[in-house]
Amino acid sequence: MDDLLLPLFPLECVLLPEELLPLHIFEERYKQMIRACLEAQERSSGQQQFGVVLAKEGEINTVGCSARVVKVVRKYEDGRMDILTRGTRRFEVFLTNEEEPYLRGGVEFFDDDDGADLPNETDAERALELFTQIRNLLGNPTEFPADLPRPYKHLSFRIAAPLPLDLDFKQQLLSVRNETERLRDVARAIQQLVPRLTALRRAQQKAGGNGDARVKS
Repeated sequence: MDDLLLPLFPLECVLLPEELLPLHIFEERYKQMIRACLEAQERSSGQQQFGVVLAKEGEINTVGCSARVVKVVRKYEDGRMDILTRGTRRFEVFLTNEEEPYLRGGVEFFDDDDGADLPNETDAERALELFTQIRNLLGNPTEFPADLPRPYKHLSFRIAAPLPLDLDFKQQLLSVRNETERLRDVARAIQQLVPRLTALRRAQQKAGGNGDARVKS
């Protein structure tokens, strides 16, 4: 039964599938949780992943994304860890369990609807054009992927992950089970960001700023 329960990590962030998420693990309960996941990875059995769920204003969302530790960057003498994780699959929590120091959940994993996991070519090309535009406006930051090769499965998630988008918007993306619909939502969000970033960059240039036009939506 324990292997069927997914450890849950409530954070004030939204993890998307395939997104890389660095974490500093310092609370004792989460040090225990990550150690358990790492041990399960070493023996290739048991619960090897944990779920990231958005915690905001005292509420925990029931839709989240599972994460796998891809690298332990640093271990500290007191047990703290810097780790790098990657988002894997989306899930919905249908029950919670508090027998361990950290929260665990019975979850149902889900993917896109049958036949809806790839966008049409027109939507993909339009989204990529907008993504390139906003990447250039932001000064080509390293967290923005420079190459997004075909097939375009999860293209919406890969584009949305590094963007300065509202948490509620990213949370809503997790629930959408159609890549074309999701990609169109992301394209509209980028279209709203572009004029704001353009105006901010011009203002910084006039003021002699460094042009680091990072904003929160």
